[in-house]
Amino acid sequence: MVFISPSILSADYGNLESELKRLTAAGADMVHIDVMDGHFVPNITLGAPVVKCIRKATDLPFDVHLMIDDPFTYVPDFVKAGADRITFHVECGSDTEKTIDEILDAGVEAGLAVKPGTPIETVFPYLDKLSMVLVMTVEPGFGGQSFMAETMPKIETLRQKLQELGKDMDIQVDGGINAETISVAAKAGANVFVSGNALFSAEDMRARIAEFKSLAAV
Repeated sequence: MVFISPSILSADYGNLESELKRLTAAGADMVHIDVMDGHFVPNITLGAPVVKCIRKATDLPFDVHLMIDDPFTYVPDFVKAGADRITFHVECGSDTEKTIDEILDAGVEAGLAVKPGTPIETVFPYLDKLSMVLVMTVEPGFGGQSFMAETMPKIETLRQKLQELGKDMDIQVDGGINAETISVAAKAGANVFVSGNALFSAEDMRARIAEFKSLAAV
């Protein structure tokens, strides 16, 4: 199935409640929440207290993407704040297996992310525990970047590996996803699409999400 996960990195932070209601009305499948610590990536965004506050504004699943050095320490905070799925980076400083287990033990789905330059094979040892792998199609840390088509072979390799294992897992892409690039990522094997500017700048977000789903149905 195709899922659209709008990134609130591109939302109006002064009106997050109304922005979340807008996503619900537009037919979004989940809400992508980028958490940055200024160390793992060169930017700082919101933390668990804000996630907890906005949890009341929508029933949509919270797709929390931790771009932080030490996700193991902060997993409990985001679980309590209302995360439905927590994705962290294989390149972070925390022990990957322990962090996955901590997420799962809390009753939340676990995802693992890779930067554009990281071999996709680094996630293979953990596939049996994951609900999703996130392949970054830009360098993490900022919104509005251009899609990196050179990351598509990683998605193809991952999808082939999953087929060999008989495992049906979500593959998410994040970065530069718009009407021109979503079909490229879908053909490579992705089925969960994070998009920020292309959705929040739309006059009719419902129509834009419907367009994206149609383009990704390959």
